[in-house]
Amino acid sequence: MTTWLAGMLITADRLNDATLKTSTTTGLTAGTDFSVNTFSGRRVNGVTTVHVYCQYTGTGINVAAPGDNIVDTTMATLPSGWRPPETMNTNWGSGNVDGECTISSAGVISLRSTLNDIVTNANIRVTATWISEND
Repeated sequence: MTTWLAGMLITADRLNDATLKTSTTTGLTAGTDFSVNTFSGRRVNGVTTVHVYCQYTGTGINVAAPGDNIVDTTMATLPSGWRPPETMNTNWGSGNVDGECTISSAGVISLRSTLNDIVTNANIRVTATWISEND
């Protein structure tokens, strides 16, 4: 909420105070060998947060050594309107295994590295937060 003080001018920037609160739980598209468990997105005061929870249904992703890069594996794609303004790095985890992933400005979540093999039925979670662009 904007507080107006004596002498302040009304400008476009002051009117766009980013207090719009919006949320979603739909629109996440699972990648090949993944299924969506849950998804949520929130935008409050100009900050967007997404929580992605998918199950890996493939035959396994093996690594030669802990921490190795794996072939970028598309886990999911965020719905339009819920994507970061530029590619960002974040982490993923299953409770037993974790690693690094990226979220592109097109909303593609790609797993990039892992400490151990990713096994069938692993439940993988990604949480990311970024400053929202003005609409």
